[in-house]
Order: sequence, then structure tokens, then C-alpha cells
Amino acid sequence: MRDPRKEGNLQFSENTQEEPPKEKESILSFLGELPLLIITAVVVAWLIKTVLVQPFFIPSSSMEPTFMPGDRVLVSKITYRFRSPEPKDVIVFIAPDTQGGVEQDFIKRVVATAGMSVQVDNGQLLVDGKSSNEKYTHPDSPTSNFGPLTVPKARVFVMGDNRPNSKDSRIFGPVDKKKILGKAFMIYWPPDRVGLLR
Repeated sequence: MRDPRKEGNLQFSENTQEEPPKEKESILSFLGELPLLIITAVVVAWLIKTVLVQPFFIPSSSMEPTFMPGDRVLVSKITYRFRSPEPKDVIVFIAPDTQGGVEQDFIKRVVATAGMSVQVDNGQLLVDGKSSNEKYTHPDSPTSNFGPLTVPKARVFVMGDNRPNSKDSRIFGPVDKKKILGKAFMIYWPPDRVGLLR
């Protein structure tokens, strides 16, 4: 005669038997998906840099005090798909002149757009004959003079905020709008200078 306690124990043991662990399957599945995840991340990063936002490094003092050498800024590459550049915008563009055939990216401030007259009279910037209120600049040399010049169609006149120490449209002329890469909108490095541009 069978012992019902043994049957009960056997049945209890069968019902509580654990299934084989699936950790190996999970790891293999993750490793199989890893290349796709990496490729996706690279493509997304490339799209963001190419279409939306791109970081730039400030190499010189030509935009002091707005930017200091070593600052890193973010540039919106879509702003000018919706509107044209305006005076006081800070833009990154391909410089009209090149050194040894190598294109250079410059960062300067738009001071005038197409149809506007630009003149520097004894260090004072005049746009359409009126003095510009520019609290963000280092004053130009009192002996500095330029123009007057009327900005041609589809171009902008740019100047560095550090007026005595800037290679800008006073030297290489107005910038073709097609050469503009984007509008600077934020300093993201170093940490003590992080902030949006005004």
C-alpha cells in the first residue's frame, strides 16, 4: 500500500521545481542587439550635429567679453530656416578668405543686414547714420574708421565684440548668407560660464 504522505511530498516537489535560468539567453540577446544600438546612437548624434545643433570652440579673443578663449558654444543650425539673420545675432560662418585653401569657421556678431549702411567714425559704429547701443563690446580704437558701405543683397556685415582685435567684415567684406552655419545661443563650457546668450 502506497504511503499518501510520500505521494504528497512527491507532488509538492514537482509543483515547486524551478525553471532553468534565462540569464544566458538575456546576455546573448543584448550582445546581439548591441551593434544595432551603437549604430543607432551614432546616426542620431550625426543627425543632431548636421541638422540641429553643433558645438564650436572659441580659439581667440576677438569676441571678448561675450566669449573668452577656450569657451565652447552651441550653435543652432535651424534658426535661419525660419527667419533671416538680424543685427545683434551672433553667428558662425565660413570665412570669405581662406589660408592655404583651408576653410575656416568664424564667429562674429551681425551689426547690419542687406540695405543698411555701415560706418565706423573715430571708433564709433554707425548703422544707417545712427550710433549703435552696444554694451557687449570692447570699445574700438578712437582712430578706427571705415566706410560708409551699404550691405549688398543676401549678405550681412559682421564684427567682433572685441573691436580693436577682430578680423571681420571691415577686412573681408560682408558675409554671404549661404556661408552662415548657424546662430550661437549658449555657452556650455566651462561650467562657471554656462548660460544662454542674450
